[in-house]
Amino acid sequence: MADLRIAVIGGGLIGRRHAEHVAAQPGLALSAIVDPSSVGEALAAELGTRWFARFEDLVAQDRPDGVIIATPNTLHLEHGLAAAVAGLPAIIEKPIADSIAAARQLVEAFDAAGLPLLVGHHRRYNPMIRKAKEIVEDGRLGRILTLHGQFWLMKPDDYFEVPWRRQTGAGPVFMNFAHDVDLFRYLCGEVAAVQAQESRLVRGNEVEETAVVLLRFANGALGTVNVSDSVVAPWNWEMTTGENPVYPRQDQSCYQIGGTHGALSVPQLELWSNPGKRSWWEPLRRERVPFLPEDPLQAQVRHFGEVLRGEAAPLVPGREGLETLKVIHAVKESARTGAMVTIA
Repeated sequence: MADLRIAVIGGGLIGRRHAEHVAAQPGLALSAIVDPSSVGEALAAELGTRWFARFEDLVAQDRPDGVIIATPNTLHLEHGLAAAVAGLPAIIEKPIADSIAAARQLVEAFDAAGLPLLVGHHRRYNPMIRKAKEIVEDGRLGRILTLHGQFWLMKPDDYFEVPWRRQTGAGPVFMNFAHDVDLFRYLCGEVAAVQAQESRLVRGNEVEETAVVLLRFANGALGTVNVSDSVVAPWNWEMTTGENPVYPRQDQSCYQIGGTHGALSVPQLELWSNPGKRSWWEPLRRERVPFLPEDPLQAQVRHFGEVLRGEAAPLVPGREGLETLKVIHAVKESARTGAMVTIA
C-alpha cells in the first residue's frame, strides 16, 4: 500500500513535532511544510521535504492526502476552511479555533464536505490517560466527587518574543488549560458551569498569566484548577509525564481524581484505597497501575493514517474540540464578569 502523504501547515514548535512524527511513521510520508517564514523553509530543508509559502500553492502543485494545521489560533478558521474546500481531511491543533462561532463553522464545513476533522487534543492518545479512563469506568474509584488540576511552570521571556503569544487569543488558559479541560471532560464527563478569576501581575501582556477555575460537572462532581505560566514549579503535565523530552522530568503529579472508593494521581497512576472498611482510621493501600508508554503525538499521527484509510473513526473529532472550547470561553467570560457561567 502506498504511503499516505501528509502536509504540515505551520513550522513553529508544535508544527515541527508533527512534521518529525509524520516523517518517522511507517505508512506515512511528509509531503510538505507550508509556512511563509524562513523558519518554515528551514524546517522543510532539514526534513528533506517541499516548502510552500501559501496553502493554495500546496494544493495547486503537490496535493496531499491530508493536512495537519499547526498555525496560530487566530488562523485556524482560515486554514481549516481552505482544507475543507480543497477536500482535505485535517487535524487542527488545539484549541480548534479562537471563538465558538469559528469552531462551529469549521465543524459544519467538514461535515458538509463529508470529511474527517480531528482536533489536536493529543493527550487522549496517551496510554496512561487511556488506562486512567479505564480505571474510572471500571468503578475502581467509586462515584467521582472531585478533581484537582495544576499547571504551574515558568515560560521564559524569549517565548513571548513571538507577538501573537502576547495577544488576545493566546495565554495559558487557551494555550495550555485547553488540554487539561479536554482530559477532565474525557475522564469525568461534561462540564456544566465554571467560575474563574485571572491576573496579569508580571509581564503586562494582553493575556493572563495566572487563572484559578472552579468546575461543576453535569454529574455533580466538582473540580478546582490552578493555572500559571509565571511560576517556577514542577506541578504541570509537561514536567510530570515525560511526554516531551525537552522538559526536565519531575517525579510529581499534576492531577488528582477523588471518588467514594478511592483516589487516583496522574501521571503516576497511583491508586489509593482502603483494603477493608472505608475510613480515615483504616490503613491506605497504594497501588501503581502499570501501562505501556507511547508518545501520544506519534499515536495521534498513526491514528490519522488509520482514519484516512477508513480503518478507524476519529478519537477526538471536531465536535469534541468545540465542546472543550465552550468550557474555555466560559472560563474567560467568568473571569471578565466575575459571575458563574453555565455552559449550554
